[in-house]
Amino acid sequence: MAATAALRTDDTHAPGAPAFPPPPISARPIDRAAWIAAFRQVRSETECRAAPLSAEDQQVQSMADASPTKWHRAHVTWFFEQFLLREHLPGYTIYDERLHYLFNSYYVAAGPRQPRIQRGMITRPTMAEVTAYRAHIDQAVESLLGQTSERALEAILPILEIGLYHEQQHQELLLTDILHAFAQNPLNPAYDPNWRFPKAAAHPGQTRLDRGIGWIGHEGPGFSFDNESPRHETLIQAGRIDRALVTNRQWLAFMEDSGYAKPELWLSDGWYAGPTEGWEAPGYWRRTSDGWATMTLAGERPVDLDAPVTHISYYEADAYARWAGRFLPTEFEWEVAARDGGLPDAFGLVWQWTRSAYVAYPGYRPLPGALGEYNGKFMNNQFVLRGSSVATSDGHARLPYRNFFYPHQRWQFTGLRLADAA
Repeated sequence: MAATAALRTDDTHAPGAPAFPPPPISARPIDRAAWIAAFRQVRSETECRAAPLSAEDQQVQSMADASPTKWHRAHVTWFFEQFLLREHLPGYTIYDERLHYLFNSYYVAAGPRQPRIQRGMITRPTMAEVTAYRAHIDQAVESLLGQTSERALEAILPILEIGLYHEQQHQELLLTDILHAFAQNPLNPAYDPNWRFPKAAAHPGQTRLDRGIGWIGHEGPGFSFDNESPRHETLIQAGRIDRALVTNRQWLAFMEDSGYAKPELWLSDGWYAGPTEGWEAPGYWRRTSDGWATMTLAGERPVDLDAPVTHISYYEADAYARWAGRFLPTEFEWEVAARDGGLPDAFGLVWQWTRSAYVAYPGYRPLPGALGEYNGKFMNNQFVLRGSSVATSDGHARLPYRNFFYPHQRWQFTGLRLADAA
C-alpha cells in the first residue's frame, strides 16, 4: 500500500555544486553543464515523488481542484514540448499530437484541453507511456541545450527556467493532491510511513514594523515570476507581526470556544461555506476515541498540538484572527518583516495567509504570448499566501514569491501568523 521514499532530490549533479537553482540567466559565459544538471535534478525529483505510488494511485482525481499524479507528470512534460522544443529545436517532431489536448492545463492560446474535472478519466496513455513521454522530452531538451549556440540560448534559457520552476510547483501539488485522495480512502493509506512534519522551534515575541515606505517585489538577477514585479514602493503602517506561527494547540482553543459557530467572527461567504463543507476543524482532522487525529502523508496520526496549524482556508484564518482580536498581516507587511529574518518560520512549514487580495502590482505587464496566461488572468477573487510549505521543493522558495488561492480552499499546507496594529 505504501513505499518508503523520503522527500529528497537525487544527486544527479557534480559533488559540491548545487544543481538548483541554476545560474542567473545574465551569467556569462553560459554554463551549459549547470543548466543541464538543474534540468535533470528537477525532472528526477518529480519521479522521486511519484515513485511510492502505484498505477492506481497515479490515476485518481479526488476533486476538481486536484489532479492525478500521472497528469502532473505528463503536463510538466507537455510544457517543455509546447513552449521550448516546438519553437526552438529545429526539426523537432511532436511526440504525439493527441497529448496536447490531454495535458494542456489552462493555456487557451495553446489550444483546446481536457476539462479539468475530467483529468481522472484519462486512463490512457498508461503510466508506462507517460514515463516514455517524459524520457523522450528529457532527451530532446538536453540535446537542445547541448547543441544550441550561446546566442540562441539567450532566448531559450528564460523559457527553460520558468519550466523548471513550473515543474517544482507541480511537485508540491503532486503531494497535496495525493494526500487529499488518500484522505478519502477508509484504509488511510500512507504515502510515506516515515514522513514527519518538521518540528517548529519556539520563536516567542514579535517583529516590529515601523511606519514608512517599503520596497516590495523582486530585485536582482535571480528568477522571479512576472507577478512579483515591478518592484515598487508601498506604505507600511506601524505594527507588529508574530515571529511564531499559530499552532494546533491555539487553534483547538478557538474550536473549544465555539469559534466555528459564532457568526460574528466570519465573513459572510465563509459563514455559509463552513456548514456547506462541514467545517468544524482544520482539513483532515478527525474525532477519535483518543481525541483529534489528522490525515498526513504518513497516514492518520494524532494531532501534534505544538505543530503549526495547517489545511485551513482564508475564511478560517480570518475568523481566527477576529476571535483573537488581531489581524492577518498584509503581504507587504509580511515581506518587510521576513526580509531581515524577522519571521524565523517564514519558509518550509506552511504557506501563510495574508489579508491581501491577489492583484497586479502597479505597472504590471504579463509575459507575451501564451505564457502570459501563467499568472495574470488569475488576479481576481483570490488571496495571497507567502512563504513556502513542507511540500515545497528545495530551492523554490523566495522572499517575494506570491502564492494565491481562493478563500475556501484548504487542501494545501496553509496556515497563518497574526499581526497587531501599533
